Amino acid sequence: MRLNELRDNANATKSRKRVGRGIGSGTGKTSGRGQKGQKSRSGGGPAVGFEGGQMPLYRRLPKRGFNNPFRKDFAIVNIGALQKAVDNGKLDPKQPVTGEVLLAAGLVRKSRNGIRLLAKGEISTKLDIQVDAASKAAVSAIEAAGGNVTLPEPKAKPEGKGKARHRKVLEMKERQAAAAAAAGSEKD
Repeated sequence: MRLNELRDNANATKSRKRVGRGIGSGTGKTSGRGQKGQKSRSGGGPAVGFEGGQMPLYRRLPKRGFNNPFRKDFAIVNIGALQKAVDNGKLDPKQPVTGEVLLAAGLVRKSRNGIRLLAKGEISTKLDIQVDAASKAAVSAIEAAGGNVTLPEPKAKPEGKGKARHRKVLEMKERQAAAAAAAGSEKD
């Protein structure tokens, strides 16, 4: 067997249709597009989903549900999986369990918003866990086993326009009351 003797299996490849190569080829002149009309033109043809004026399928079907554009994308780890990793020697119970440690142990994959701890399974090992979110049941289960869960400080919510105006009105009333009290004490 030499390189110049290499061949594909019979009918393994098919050459492309060469259109517009003369009347003898069978696809000459109009190149198999027929004569005139929207579909014969370059860039022509109805839009995707167009059904000739009939109500398209995607509009006939009912729309259900809701996709929250602000949802958080957490990687989920269960306390049962943590216990199994400790038993298998993938996690050291003496070291704090962080996102990097869980990633290295293969318990989670990368996510945009960090790691969330959930309470599925049982845990008996004392662990110090640092995650971005945790369910109340998971935190209580870890603390019952003698460990602790460290969560980041929650961000302060931005003050809305209405709240700011309300605060300013209250501050102005307090200043007016203080000025009135000061003016009343000067008269005495």
